[in-house]
Amino acid sequence: MVENNERNSFGKVGKGFRSFLKFREAMLIFIVIGFVLIISIMSPNFLTADNIRSLLVGLALDAIMVIGMAYAIITAGLDLSIGSVLALSGVVTGKLFVMGVNIWLAALIGIIVAVLCGALSGFLIGKVGLNSFITTLGVSGIARGICFVITEGTPIPLINKLPESFKFIGGGKLKGIPLIVIIAFVILIVGDLLLRRSASMRKIYYTGSNEKAAMLSGINVVKVKFGVYIISALLAGIAGVLADARFGVATPIIGGETAMTLISAAVIGGCSFSGGEGSVFGAILGIFLLSLVTNALILLNISIYWQQLVTGIILVLAITLDHVRNKRMEQSMLRLRKI
Repeated sequence: MVENNERNSFGKVGKGFRSFLKFREAMLIFIVIGFVLIISIMSPNFLTADNIRSLLVGLALDAIMVIGMAYAIITAGLDLSIGSVLALSGVVTGKLFVMGVNIWLAALIGIIVAVLCGALSGFLIGKVGLNSFITTLGVSGIARGICFVITEGTPIPLINKLPESFKFIGGGKLKGIPLIVIIAFVILIVGDLLLRRSASMRKIYYTGSNEKAAMLSGINVVKVKFGVYIISALLAGIAGVLADARFGVATPIIGGETAMTLISAAVIGGCSFSGGEGSVFGAILGIFLLSLVTNALILLNISIYWQQLVTGIILVLAITLDHVRNKRMEQSMLRLRKI
């Protein structure tokens, strides 16, 4: 009797483990855990409280923005403007503040300007039908150009002028946890739950899987795409304001490599360029893995200039795996049709 109970217990554990492995993010979780263990062995400073805190603060802004990138890729699109919109939001906020506008009002205007950029991208992609790659690349150029026009290429110093209440959101702590990390965590939870549970947000998957079928089923594809790029820009705008609060300077060059990093993270996390696949949780794991790589390079005294090379290699591998996976799925579908 006891042996039967033990067998049943082991059977349930084994079944649960096999069910876990079916999740797309399961393999990535194991990779992250393995990487953490390896770096912990190689560097005793890795698992210290200060390093973990620094790691989380460093990835907070990218973690917020990767939600928007994941949404865009799931619709079979891209948002290359996200880094420039981040910069524009921060620059507008900083410029208005030094001109005498209340910092909170300035931040709100900065976010609204970011949303307008997203509305432009969403309109051109959803309504006009332009390619998302070219469209967001163009909007990126517009946003970055406005940044340089406003600042004349010179960063706007804010650190000695910002009120403590505003600086607190970028550098303050609640019970030892950086507030910016808490803000990012809350936004991530909301972004993930909406995509998993909201019927309206699930339309993103249908649009990305088969746009024509989605339209025939009554889904307003134009509205879905418009909303996705507005959300992406909104999150970039929030990140831009948080960047001002954290760094105490509004600079036109911030976010130059952000789009590549976020695309890498989203694809590593399971988002497919063919659309209809991916999750916010997977994208978060992707950005966490890339941040671990950067942190490891620093701890191991390897030049930070290797970061872009490593990120590029990881992106190429992720794209290759995505391509192979899609090919296998197509072959499986063809076999099922023959049967």
